[in-house]
Amino acid sequence: MDNNLHKTILVTGGAGFIGSNFIPYFLDNYENYTLVNLDKLTYAGNSDNLIEVQNHPRYIFQQGDICDQALVSHLFEKYNIEGVIHFAAESHVDNSIKSPESFIETNVKGTFVLLDTAKKYWMEAPFIYKKGYENCRFHHISTDEVYGTLGETGLFTENTPYAPNSPYSASKASSDLIVRSYYHTYGMNVVTTNCSNNYGPKQHTEKLIPTIIYNALNSNTIPIYGDGKNVRDWLYVTDHCKGIDLVYHQGQNGETYNIGGRNERVNIYIADLICELLDDTVPQMRDKSLNSYKELIRYVNDRPGHDRRYAIDASKIENELNWMADENFESGIKKTVEWYVNQFMLEGK
Repeated sequence: MDNNLHKTILVTGGAGFIGSNFIPYFLDNYENYTLVNLDKLTYAGNSDNLIEVQNHPRYIFQQGDICDQALVSHLFEKYNIEGVIHFAAESHVDNSIKSPESFIETNVKGTFVLLDTAKKYWMEAPFIYKKGYENCRFHHISTDEVYGTLGETGLFTENTPYAPNSPYSASKASSDLIVRSYYHTYGMNVVTTNCSNNYGPKQHTEKLIPTIIYNALNSNTIPIYGDGKNVRDWLYVTDHCKGIDLVYHQGQNGETYNIGGRNERVNIYIADLICELLDDTVPQMRDKSLNSYKELIRYVNDRPGHDRRYAIDASKIENELNWMADENFESGIKKTVEWYVNQFMLEGK
């Protein structure tokens, strides 16, 4: 892609966890982009996540819904959008089990609205871009959960058949396939990245790692599903941002890239390690009746359809784009715990 000219990119869901880490990273690393952040600010989006860029001259915030065709079209026209990086999604599996409709609406319809608007704005006809828009690209952010579950061995590759097991992963799989169809049917310049479990600063407290930290610091029970041996491949959020950057700029048109940290850990190990870190760093905040935060851990009934193991083979992005995770889980979790402890103290809990 030609990166010398100034361009405006539409970032969706930029007030969420990954997006709010990506936007400051991207603005710091590139001087030739303006970012327009379209975010509905649901419970999972927080404008405070972007306080460090709120007055940045190349950052624009627009509250709104990606399903709003008129608004999305208006933003393309007003800001001459020449790229889309699409984070916006309902993403919490438990919520999708209780209330799947919003996941279908946002993840499937919302992705369609964005794609179709981009196609109309950038393209004259199938496989023919308008003059000056030849390098416009749509980058779709997805998840490894679309591949279903793994046994004790094996890794997800870009060629693993889709087998989503929750309403959340089914909605993301659907959106991935719509993106694919716009490449094959219309010749649109698209890339998709499927990432493993992210962790790091600014993640919503409903997710596993913030839940463990906040429950421990509040002397509440730390719930662990089932036998605690579900396996996830953990990716530090800044490493994910670097991968998105590389794929957006250098990825091959129409291709999918899996981004994973090569950090498989079982849930109970994560809970134990976080408690050990808290025992070392803030023992004074621990309930006086406890010798360790670990005493708060309790096993609870497993989640319906709980996938046993996810793990990504990141060879493609490593070999083709020279991406490499800088953090292993043990280094990344120390930074993460430190950030949440500082937030907890700032909030005066």
